[in-house]
Parts: sequence; structure tokens; C-alpha cells
Amino acid sequence: MVIQSNTTMKIVFRVDASLEMGTGHVMRCLTLADTLNNHGAKCYFICREHSGNLIRTIIQRGYDVEVLPYASFPQGDKSNKHPTKLSHASWLGTTQKQDADLCHSIIENLQPDWLIVDHYALDICWERVLRPYCKKIMVIDDLADRNHNCDLLLDQTFGRSLDDYIPLVPISCETLCGAEYALLRSEFTEWRNYSLKRRETSLLKHLLINLGGVDKDNITTQILIALKQCSFSSDVKIIVVMGETAPFIQEVTLQAKKMPWTTDVLVGVNNMAELMAKSDLAIGAAGSSSWERCCLGLPSIMVVLAENQNKIAKDLHSLGAAISIQQKDIGNKLPFILDQLSTTQLQSMQSKALQVTEGLGAQILLSHIKSGLNTC
Repeated sequence: MVIQSNTTMKIVFRVDASLEMGTGHVMRCLTLADTLNNHGAKCYFICREHSGNLIRTIIQRGYDVEVLPYASFPQGDKSNKHPTKLSHASWLGTTQKQDADLCHSIIENLQPDWLIVDHYALDICWERVLRPYCKKIMVIDDLADRNHNCDLLLDQTFGRSLDDYIPLVPISCETLCGAEYALLRSEFTEWRNYSLKRRETSLLKHLLINLGGVDKDNITTQILIALKQCSFSSDVKIIVVMGETAPFIQEVTLQAKKMPWTTDVLVGVNNMAELMAKSDLAIGAAGSSSWERCCLGLPSIMVVLAENQNKIAKDLHSLGAAISIQQKDIGNKLPFILDQLSTTQLQSMQSKALQVTEGLGAQILLSHIKSGLNTC
């Protein structure tokens, strides 16, 4: 499918990254933006300058970014007549009204076909203000915990039900739920066959550790310390992947040097799919990277790092696609789980993980975004 050459579809993304919220929201929006851009659309980003932002990364990918200044969240929001405070309100760095006021002139000037919002701290209050200046609004969400004024909503959580959003979106809103819509870069589908073929013999020789792009609580070091209790064979190799904005890279690197197995720390990689495909087991967060691991059939142990990750962890654990543990249990449970892992269990996790997603969500969403304009 190619967007008609006589018109250039304009897309504006409102999304942030920070040490608190991590990098996942921006990264999945970049995946969607790349897909849209490859089909002729012009994409723009609006991002707040939080500590740990990915504004430079977005610009390096070739997109224009309107930068909103960071300010500490004010006490109380008397101008925002929202009946309840959103659970992630502080992630915005300001009030919804103030954010909308800053975005207003940007979006009014661009007059985008789609305004795509991926932010736990924004809801119907913000969307109503910007509605007059765009043709359509799309929301990317995982929580189903607030109302939206949108035309299209995507929740890529495995096991999410459409019923969860019926009371939260307009009756006319098209709602896409489930991990089949997961926004994964094309490299994951490209490495899928290779990954499956090398897993025909399931041996634990290559272990991948990735706790997201930030790991603000230095969980990676906790994991490395716990691994020293394991009875791995001497030829096991460990690869640790960290984001460029991660605050504990130095500490992790020092700990890696103390490991009894070869342990490499890689920062800011651009070949994550390849690293996953060549790994036998991953230890990672129960966030959006879960869908990347599932696409490649990579068995994993998921560490729950935030409340909003509990559903993903519980559902994938129940399916048998991964093993879930809480952060507090890393020291006493992780070594036991790893020492008890069998070839049969690795093969079973691989098989179950493959059922979750094929990694084609961005392509599927592209058709919905295009067709949605035909209903204007």
C-alpha cells in the first residue's frame, strides 16, 4: 500500500521519554513513524525536555521535533477540571491545560491528518483542546484507565479486551487490542525465521540481559550479582544491553568485569533483533520489549519493574511464554529458576511465545490510519 502521491499525509506524535517513564513510548512511536515515512507520510514529534529524553535520537532518525520546556509539576491543577487526578499525571512535567496550550499553536500551524498521542499523563481533557486542529486523533495506550476523545485507539497488550475500552472512548472509535498489533521494527520479522531455526536445539549458552532503555533503579546490577549464584557451564556468554540515557552504565560495567563468565556490556545498540535472535534466554522487563522477544520465540524471564507491567507479566506467565518474577525476588528466586531450567522448558516457552505476535502491527496499523481518513 502506498499513500497517494498527490497528497502528503501529515502526522504529529505527542510522546515523551524520561528517566521515570523510560524509552518505550518514544521507540514504538518511532517504529510507527518509520513505517508511515516509508509510505510517503511526513511525521513530526512534540516532546518535552525531560531528563532522559530521546529528542536527539528522534532528530537523528530524520524527524522534526518541537521541544517543550521542562518544568516541575505544580502542586494542584485548578485550571484542569478533571474529576480525578491521573495516576501518571506527574510524568507530564506540567498540567494538561498548560501542555495543550503549548501544543495548540504547533498543531494549528501543521494541521495534521492524524495527531497520535502516546502518553499516560494525557487524556480526554487534552485531546478535546487539540481536536479542532487535526482531522483525526489516535491514542496508543496500555492502561485502559482514563477517558479519551479519539478516532482510533491501539492497546498492544496481550490479552487486552475491547470491553476494557467501551466506557472510555467514543462509540465511533475504532479500537485495536492485542499483541498482534505490537509495534515492532521490521528487523524483528526479518530475524524471525533465523531465530526459530537456531532454537531447534535449545541449549543455554547465550544469555541476554536488557532492562529497558533506562533501568533507573539499577536492576541490571542486582541481576548480575544474583547470577553469580548460578551453576552455569564455563562456556556461557552473557550480553548486557543498556540505553544511552541509562544512569548506571558505569556500575553495570564494573560488575560485569567481576562475573565468572564472559560478560559484555553494550550501550545504544541498533541490532537488538539480531542480539535476541542469537540468544538462548533473555532476562528483561515486562514491558514493550516482551513483544520483541515473543516475535523471535526467545524464552525469557520477565522482571516486573512497574505496576502497569503486572498484567503483561501475569498473562505471558500463565500462557507459558515466559517466567515472571517480582523485582524483590531477584536475589532468592532468579538463581533457582535458572538452575532448574530444562531444554524441554525452553522449547515450550519458545512455542508459546510464537503464538503471541508475528510482529506485523505497524503494517496493520498503517492500513487503519490511511482508511481512517476516508471517513472524514
